[in-house]
Amino acid sequence: MVKQNIADTKQSHLWHNEQERLQFAELVNVFYAREIPALAQQYSAEQLQRKLLSLPYYVERAARHITQGEVPLELDSQNGCWLAAQKKTLPTFDEHKNQSFYCATTPVGLVVPVLLTDAQYSQVVMDSIDQVRDNAIHCNQYGWFANSGLSHQHDFRLFKPTKQLMVAACCGHRWQYGKVVTPRVLSLREMLLASMINWTNVKAPKQRHH
Repeated sequence: MVKQNIADTKQSHLWHNEQERLQFAELVNVFYAREIPALAQQYSAEQLQRKLLSLPYYVERAARHITQGEVPLELDSQNGCWLAAQKKTLPTFDEHKNQSFYCATTPVGLVVPVLLTDAQYSQVVMDSIDQVRDNAIHCNQYGWFANSGLSHQHDFRLFKPTKQLMVAACCGHRWQYGKVVTPRVLSLREMLLASMINWTNVKAPKQRHH
């Protein structure tokens, strides 16, 4: 009986590894298929060449973090996205809650949710804090915000991190005229940011293992 249990355990472990290898391969293929056309649209031939040289590192890093289970969401590896039920209404912006949180703690490296709204869509995206000054926070992509969450230059809204908002950002949830619409596809940068979220406490940066 003991030998059978050991054999079952080994088979289960092998199956688990094969599943991970399959997911890894699917994710790598999806990320390459998605990123190369996007880069080609954004950069000149010379810039594109430099970007392509570093692309394998970021693609493999993102795929590895995802297959190792560092994002506790349902994964669709064939399409390179996470799945979760979407809230029917937009998140409520509360300047006082944001002020209270960001006045008390604004750690560099924290992944934070930002609400973007344009003529068509409202969507929750991820960014990371890279600078902090008196009563101001700088996010890597979306610039400077007051501690209240109001952008200094744009119609962006920085929120206090909650698990619900981080799930919405990871799953590409968006709304059109206040109604739920098809989720958007995340960029490779966002997929990497998602793996940096401290899911046991989204209000604190994830500890890096060396």
